Amino acid sequence: MENNLKKLEQTIGYQFTAKSLLEQAMTHSSYANEKHLGKLGCNERLEFLGDAVLELISSDYLYARFTQIPEGELTKKRASLVCEPSLAYCAREFGLPQFLLLGKGEDMTGGRNRDSIVSDATEALLGAIYLDGGFASAKEFIHKFILKDIEHKKLFYDSKTILQEIVQANMTGNVSYELIDEQGPDHNKIFRVAVHIGEEEYGVGEGRTKKAAEQEAAYISILKLHEKNIK
Repeated sequence: MENNLKKLEQTIGYQFTAKSLLEQAMTHSSYANEKHLGKLGCNERLEFLGDAVLELISSDYLYARFTQIPEGELTKKRASLVCEPSLAYCAREFGLPQFLLLGKGEDMTGGRNRDSIVSDATEALLGAIYLDGGFASAKEFIHKFILKDIEHKKLFYDSKTILQEIVQANMTGNVSYELIDEQGPDHNKIFRVAVHIGEEEYGVGEGRTKKAAEQEAAYISILKLHEKNIK
């Protein structure tokens, strides 16, 4: 476990003074129950703290960057940046799921791929960094792994809405999604979804949920439309 945590430190570019905070941040309640660590042995308290730190730092960033946008739009942008699927996506980009400490049952039923577990652990990790290294260290982590390339991330996370708006403004056909394949056991399925505009297929996406597959298919379709200068 110690070597695994060292690898995580190297991955995120932050060395913990209190290694126990990092271990707790990776400890899911199922693992804490299995190891009889008690209710306070899991990462839920750190997640609570990290959630608040993330909201403050992301709000500060959006306020400074988008000076002409009213409060309502800023709130929407923040919500899309820090929502569960967004945080899980960011965490997977730097490989956080492999470091999670899960109970055997949770791990066997696909917990390591579950957005809720991965995003909660991301907030817990942030809370741990804040406690160990202070506000500046937490801010650096958020800017490096969560707020990086937000326009691209917005295009991905809001892809279904954005695709619908593009089609309504520029085209005559309707957007529809078709499940074309699903593989794997129930706890670890991969879905493939095609998106059609009118009768034409524009993109095929894969994901561990139908929603995630639709999202990727919509994103691919947007990129194809952009190539045709349809925006």
